[in-house]
Amino acid sequence: MIPIQDLLHRIQWDPEFAKGDFVLGYYDRVEDRIVRVPFRRVHFEKGEHFMFEAVEDDGGVHSVPLHRVREVWRNGELIWHRGPPG
Repeated sequence: MIPIQDLLHRIQWDPEFAKGDFVLGYYDRVEDRIVRVPFRRVHFEKGEHFMFEAVEDDGGVHSVPLHRVREVWRNGELIWHRGPPG
């Protein structure tokens, strides 16, 4: 399985691949569930290699460590999945 960092870099920097509609699913420990956020609402700080900020539907911003990403969807199809936390 491709490391999540490599997949996120491909989405960011490969213009042909990035034409898709991407959604990231990450594990929210407080809510104990997978939260899905469109990639267009994900922001990476320059030089930050271990987390990103996600803007939720309610406008809240959450810092998400990359190890909590559990799934990546492209055009409604699951293209990457990591097992449950543990």
